[in-house]
Amino acid sequence: MEWWLMLLLLLGGLVVLMASGLPVAFCFMLLNMIGVYFFFGGEKGLIQLIHSLDDAVTNFTLVPLPLFVLMGEVMFLSGVAPNMIDALDKWLGRLPGRLCLLAVGGGTLFGAVSGASMASVAMLGSTLLPEMRKRGYEKRMSLGSILGSGGLDLMIPPSGLAVLLGAVAEVSIGKLLIAITVPGLLMAGLYAAYIIGRCWLQPSIAPAYTVTLPPLSQKLVATVKYVLPLGFIIFLVIGIIFLGVATPSEAAATGALGSLLLAAAYKQLSWKVVKESLGAVTETTIMMFIIISGAVAFGQILAYSGASKGLSEFTIGLPVTPILIIIAMQVVGLFLGMFMSPVAIMMITLPMFMPVVMALGFNDLWFAAIFLLNMGVGQISPPFGINLFVMKSVAPPDTTMEDVFRAALPYCYLDVIVMGLMIAFPSIALWLPGLMR
Repeated sequence: MEWWLMLLLLLGGLVVLMASGLPVAFCFMLLNMIGVYFFFGGEKGLIQLIHSLDDAVTNFTLVPLPLFVLMGEVMFLSGVAPNMIDALDKWLGRLPGRLCLLAVGGGTLFGAVSGASMASVAMLGSTLLPEMRKRGYEKRMSLGSILGSGGLDLMIPPSGLAVLLGAVAEVSIGKLLIAITVPGLLMAGLYAAYIIGRCWLQPSIAPAYTVTLPPLSQKLVATVKYVLPLGFIIFLVIGIIFLGVATPSEAAATGALGSLLLAAAYKQLSWKVVKESLGAVTETTIMMFIIISGAVAFGQILAYSGASKGLSEFTIGLPVTPILIIIAMQVVGLFLGMFMSPVAIMMITLPMFMPVVMALGFNDLWFAAIFLLNMGVGQISPPFGINLFVMKSVAPPDTTMEDVFRAALPYCYLDVIVMGLMIAFPSIALWLPGLMR
């Protein structure tokens, strides 16, 4: 059977299963069972599938995933994050769009201690939206700044989705976490520049108001009390990975322990917080592990059937510049992001894309960092970006989905600009990992 027919059958079967309403993870699992039965020799194929699933979920490199989620849940449920935002607020003074800038700063810092984008959007939305409404901020401006800033969680390590992408794409998770740092900070800088520029040109969308400037001593006390401890947790995760002191798994463990100790120091660590955090971690981890095992098995079927090799050879033979193929892959990701979850997109595309990327001679770490940002765009892309619905759930009752959609679009465009810069200048993603010990 020709490779393209194999690929068509596998993808067609997947589309049919997903259209039936079956959860994505179970669609892949059922397709894998059918695929290994025919391609791997009946019962022997099913036994091989069991071994593949066991190897996929018992991989030590996956340990950071639940620990990063635990960090974010503890920070969110214990109420530590809002105190951090209050401390940042004291430094902003009378800048145009100061509350939107506060969302960017808060999203950046919260992203550095959290592994869950949805929690970031929920926290920033519930904390800042009421004050923005009170100060007369234009609805879409306030919604957009929070949606964009919540997405920084994916590109500011630690990032749970980065761990998942690294596992599926089979790239170094530690290096990927370091590689996304500069692009994440670049995104935050572009967001801030956009907010200041637009609020300067259109003052009515973020009316200036009288701000009582606290004394320097009060700013310093708040910073030392609420911001510097978070900086220490960031160092416990990213710093020790960068310095080569610890593996990502060990760094995730120190970060999770640090978040628990910080919540306890603020007297916010209760049995309720621990119970809800562990419940969320268990639910997320089980879902992610099922997804990872399904993706690994799907990739093996593509390889064994010859579909991956055939697709790679066909792509290499196309009479186009290789970089255009990389751009086309990003366009596919952006299109799918409008309708599917990032996890489903990664499971479908990466087993096909990564062999092509390697065959074309591109750096797999560079591609993974770009594709992760692509998945971040998908989370705020109308009509089905998951963070759009999270925002709607915490927004005032008079907020419509159209308001949320329109608010997200400028930040989608800014993210695409960053993707373009990463494609044009690979050092944006590769410079920092190149300094690792």
